[in-house]
Amino acid sequence: MAIKCILFDADGVVIRNSEIFSTQYEKKYNLPSGEMLPFFEGEFQNCIIGKADLKEILQIWLPKWNWEKTTDEFLEFWFEMGNNPDEKMLEIVKKLRKKGIKCCIATNQEKYRTQFMRKNMKFGELFDFVFSSAEIAYKKPEKEFYEFILNYLNKKGIEAEETLFFDDSEKNINEAKKVWINGFFYKNFEEFEEVVKDFL
Repeated sequence: MAIKCILFDADGVVIRNSEIFSTQYEKKYNLPSGEMLPFFEGEFQNCIIGKADLKEILQIWLPKWNWEKTTDEFLEFWFEMGNNPDEKMLEIVKKLRKKGIKCCIATNQEKYRTQFMRKNMKFGELFDFVFSSAEIAYKKPEKEFYEFILNYLNKKGIEAEETLFFDDSEKNINEAKKVWINGFFYKNFEEFEEVVKDFL
């Protein structure tokens, strides 16, 4: 069966990996290592599925993190540190779309970074659709996340068997396969390019 749609994870696939934000921030602002972990493992998880507003929650945390500017300035600082798309990957995406293959982002993101990706990183133009956990209300690897995407694609005439998914988390890939999405564990660009070369 022909492939009509390819789903891409954002961080670690379309966006190049770098040292995680909390580690960079802790070094820059002289915080103890792991100081930000309770936030990211706790309340931030509700932001990822749209059940909490990141700006509201940060009002409590930013003073503890030695941040002296506004919440909006913090988000700009944070998001810009992750504004590192893989240009080689984006070139492949352009070629795939020219061949008629839909290319979509499938990512765990809270709503403000989702907006940043669409507008500032131009993912809203570079991809046919951006599927964000904050808008779906479920996150990878929950089956409801994938089912939402498949329902959307079905309305566009695309079946699960006609879809590929690249993610740098094996768990996410394994769960996607349970709903009949053809998942590939993303290790590096070269392996990815080998998989998609027949579609170009």
